[in-house]
Amino acid sequence: MTGTTGPGVPHEVELKYRVADVAALRAWLDGGWSSLLPDVHIGEATSKQVEDRYFDTAREVLRHHGFGARLRRSGGRHLVSVKSLVLEGGQDAADEPEDDSGNDPLHRRIELEGPASASLDPRSWPNSPARELVEELRGAARLHGTFTIRQRRRVQELEAADGRAQLSLDEVRVLAGRAEVGTFAELEVEAVGEAPQLLRRVAAALRATGLVEPTAGSKEQQARQMVDRERAAERARRLPRVPKSAGVTADDPLAEAGRKVLRLHLARMLAAEAGTRDGEDIEDLHKMRVATRRMRSVWRVFDGAYRPKVQRRYVRELREVAAALGFVRDLDVQLSILDAWAADQPDPDRAALAPYREHLVGERELRRTDLLDLLDARRYQDFVSDYLELTGTPAAAERAVAVGTPILVRHTAGGRIWVAYEHLRARETLLAWADIPALHAVRIEAKRLRYTLESFREVLPPAVDGVIATVTALQDHLGALNDADIAAHMVRSYLMAHGPRLGAVTGRVLAGYLMEQERRIASLRRGVPAVWRPITGRAMRQALARVIATP
Repeated sequence: MTGTTGPGVPHEVELKYRVADVAALRAWLDGGWSSLLPDVHIGEATSKQVEDRYFDTAREVLRHHGFGARLRRSGGRHLVSVKSLVLEGGQDAADEPEDDSGNDPLHRRIELEGPASASLDPRSWPNSPARELVEELRGAARLHGTFTIRQRRRVQELEAADGRAQLSLDEVRVLAGRAEVGTFAELEVEAVGEAPQLLRRVAAALRATGLVEPTAGSKEQQARQMVDRERAAERARRLPRVPKSAGVTADDPLAEAGRKVLRLHLARMLAAEAGTRDGEDIEDLHKMRVATRRMRSVWRVFDGAYRPKVQRRYVRELREVAAALGFVRDLDVQLSILDAWAADQPDPDRAALAPYREHLVGERELRRTDLLDLLDARRYQDFVSDYLELTGTPAAAERAVAVGTPILVRHTAGGRIWVAYEHLRARETLLAWADIPALHAVRIEAKRLRYTLESFREVLPPAVDGVIATVTALQDHLGALNDADIAAHMVRSYLMAHGPRLGAVTGRVLAGYLMEQERRIASLRRGVPAVWRPITGRAMRQALARVIATP
């Protein structure tokens, strides 16, 4: 129920308390009112079960605009509620003037409600002010659940000459996914209409009992803190130390060397996960993606050392994680390219780019929602747990080793490096007429050679650093070419789909951006021979021969 303090602005006005001893407070509620509030009629207590699923976009757009939102399920009905996190005038919702206890239990904040469905797609909800606000704030971004609270609510109606209110004693369980992360109890007394005097009298009566303490936070805030603490603790429990190097030796069995290298990159992946979830620094996501791609390549480098079934399982799961990360990373790169080009344009042209930039941001929001859903999914948690066990101890890795005579690093590292080089060099016959996809395939082979060299780096001579630098230069050049090609493809597709509806200025500026990407593509293609020649030159072959002769 809501009251109003301004024209057409619904508000929730309520008292909020923490409860330490639920049984004692329940006993007082059953018989202690008459002496303190003899003129207040207390209704019979009723109980009900309520489930609240809190939601936001992947980048927490609702929260950043000062709102919390939930879907409530009770008695087979669904209700969406959107509440402000700050008061009018900019005060925090918990910063009402203090009372004698040092913290006023009276809270007032905007609240919009409306009918809903079980779906987190607002388009499936009936029209209401709550739905309109959610739609306005989320834009094109999808909504996803952040956490759930389940409550057993004991409700009583209060009525007196100076107003009406509803009292609710709530026993709350907080869930992150399916796991319970905490519990607490809270007492709320919410005004029905305008009842400030009644609420103040009830507050005085409750304070006199000594059974409750005013709370400065909402249920959402308390639950969020529990969820954040649990997730941080879970990450800390499973987060391995990130070593400076893998610790591979020439006398390691191949499977043991692979375990060490996989452990290194798994530690890097998990170290970047928290920042990837937060989304504050796009480099965290980039590091996490690189780590997953390196692990996939490591399984190829150490092919034959593990049972095929084990290898296929982890490569498949890594591919799923890498793809989800890659979709977001590609859009981060596209936004960076667009912003860099826009920075050199006059102000009117920069403004004209807004529709396309908003389109890219919207696509990124969708992909980031998918990514967060994946990282929160049980299958990802199981994957990480199993991967930690596999890479954490030699005994676990040995169970995955292929049957046969153990092969040492010194027996096979040189051959594996040279085979990776041969696969890259074989692309030379196609280079003169290679299209963009073919050049991207060259880049993939360059990465495989680089990751093979890096996997055995600790048993190779210092000259390997120069070889890796040569391969990296080719990889980076072809990466820039691929990024420009994607940029051109995306803006061209956008113009084809939306061109007739775009303004003349926006169409002209986006056409200029497309032409710039086409120029970059042409320039980078002309530069491919310069970065390819060192790969196949005599100096590279001689350096590589010296490198592989060492293990």
